[in-house]
Amino acid sequence: MVDLRNGSTVTEFIIVGFEQSSHSTQALLFAVFLALYSLAMAMNGLIIFITWTDPRLNSPMYFFLGLLSFLDVCFITTTIPQMLIHLVVQNHALSFASCLTQMYLVFGVGVAECILLAFMAYDRYVAICHPLSYAQIMSWHVRMGLVSTAWFFGLINGILLDYMTFRGPFCRDNHIENFFCEAPIVITLSCGDPQFSLRVIFADAIVVLLSPMVLIVISYARILASILGRTSSSGRGKTFSTCASHLTVVVFFYTSAMFSYMNPRSTHGPDKDKPFSLLYTVITPMCNPIIYSFRNKEMKGAMVRALGRTSLAQAESI
Repeated sequence: MVDLRNGSTVTEFIIVGFEQSSHSTQALLFAVFLALYSLAMAMNGLIIFITWTDPRLNSPMYFFLGLLSFLDVCFITTTIPQMLIHLVVQNHALSFASCLTQMYLVFGVGVAECILLAFMAYDRYVAICHPLSYAQIMSWHVRMGLVSTAWFFGLINGILLDYMTFRGPFCRDNHIENFFCEAPIVITLSCGDPQFSLRVIFADAIVVLLSPMVLIVISYARILASILGRTSSSGRGKTFSTCASHLTVVVFFYTSAMFSYMNPRSTHGPDKDKPFSLLYTVITPMCNPIIYSFRNKEMKGAMVRALGRTSLAQAESI
């Protein structure tokens, strides 16, 4: 087995999280985050269920939406359960292996979601600008190819960034000023010069975040040109409503991720890092299903039908 510590004297990390808060504040945070986690799991789970079982939601858009909810479930589960445990126990220690695994999952799932959001923008472009060829262009094989691409780059990216984070020895302070193992913070704890690893992560963030953003901007620029060329105001309103949900999710996710991984470390600090980390690891996965369901009549109808079938099944079992 490869020694990931590379001869380091530090054998574990201490997740500071909200350790400095009072007991009453920690109890309140536990209740709030448990409620947010439960809501996110329930809402995303419902979207996964209805997009995979409701025959009326068999278009590529809902296929990608179901996958986005699956990624959100994976993403939020990599950080929040551990944070909830640390809010009720005194021991905040995390082994090297646990920290490395958590960081890999955050990177892998996060990058896959970045790429998936770009593919969802492309899907909207094809649906709006090429409606007659939509089914042919976004065929099952094409969709599976796009999904495989997102997962492949996510998993490969996770390996690269994990290596860059843990390639050097650790012999400094082992306290991580956040509620999970975030790469830029862990790198600064290494004994060697962290600048090379930080530059690699910065360059990787440019590619991972800005490349999908370019595809998103191009897709919506063409969508906007197509919308403005239409004479029907009702058609414009429906198209704007469909695209607004996706754009809202993109703004939430990309803004917080860019702050965490593309800003100089001198501008960071516990008071700044935690809110943005909470935004893209907790708030965004919770808001995604709410944003999509409340702005989409077909989704609301499918949710009502799913909940109605559940209530009927429970009534028949009594």
